[in-house]
Amino acid sequence: MSGMMYFVPTPVGNLEDMTFRAVRILKEVDYILCEDTRTSGILLKHYEIAKPLKSYHLHNEHQATQKIIDDLKKGQNIAIITDAGTPGISDPGYLLAKAIADENLEMQCLPGATAFVPALVVSGLPNNEFLFAGFLPQKKGRQTKLKQLAAEKRTVILYESPHKINTTLEQIKEFFGDETQVSLSREISKKFEETKRGSISDVIAFSKTKTLKGEIVLVVNNVGNKELVEVNPTKNKYKNIEN
Repeated sequence: MSGMMYFVPTPVGNLEDMTFRAVRILKEVDYILCEDTRTSGILLKHYEIAKPLKSYHLHNEHQATQKIIDDLKKGQNIAIITDAGTPGISDPGYLLAKAIADENLEMQCLPGATAFVPALVVSGLPNNEFLFAGFLPQKKGRQTKLKQLAAEKRTVILYESPHKINTTLEQIKEFFGDETQVSLSREISKKFEETKRGSISDVIAFSKTKTLKGEIVLVVNNVGNKELVEVNPTKNKYKNIEN
C-alpha cells in the first residue's frame, strides 16, 4: 500500500495555534518536508517533535517532488509544513499536490491556520463572497492584474510584504478609486497584532506613518463598483443594497 501525504498548517504567529491532530501527525510520519528547516525547527522543538527533516521550497520543489512520490509509493507517510500557514496557499505545496493527484495517491490537508481568514473576518467588509488573489505580480502583469481586480464585485484579499505595502496601497487607490474601503492586518495572532480599517486614503496615511513589519493582509472592497451586502437581523439572511 502507498503511504499518506499530509499537508499540515502551522501557526502564522502564535505557537499555540497548532491543533492536537497536527502535532500527532507530525510525530507519527516518517519524515517532514520543511520550507526552512531552521524556522520549522523552532516549532518542532516547542512540541517535542523529533523527526527527520527535508528541505522543500520554491527553489527545489521541481527536483524534489519525484523522490517524494517514490517514497509514498514505497508506503512512507510524509508531512509537509511551511514557515507559516497552510502549505500550497501562497507557499510551496501546489506542485506536490498536483503530482500526488496525477499519480492517484493518498493525501490529506488538515484544517488550520492561514493568514487571510482572520484578516477577512475582522475587516468588517462583506465576506459572503470573496476572491483570494495572494501576492500581486512583482513586475510583468502587475497593472493588468490590478485592472482585473478593480472590476471585481467580490471583496478582494491580497498578501503584501512590508517594503512594498505603500506602493501597493497607492496603486489600489489609482486603479480601484477613492471610495475603496480597505482593511490592513499585520502580525496576526502575535503580540503586536494590529488592524487598520477605513478608506484607501486613511489606510495610506496610516501606513506612511509607521514602519510595518511582518506579512501584511489587505482586504479590499471596491464599493464604487458593486452592491453592498448587509445582514437582515430579523431573518438572518443577506440582502443586497444598491449604492
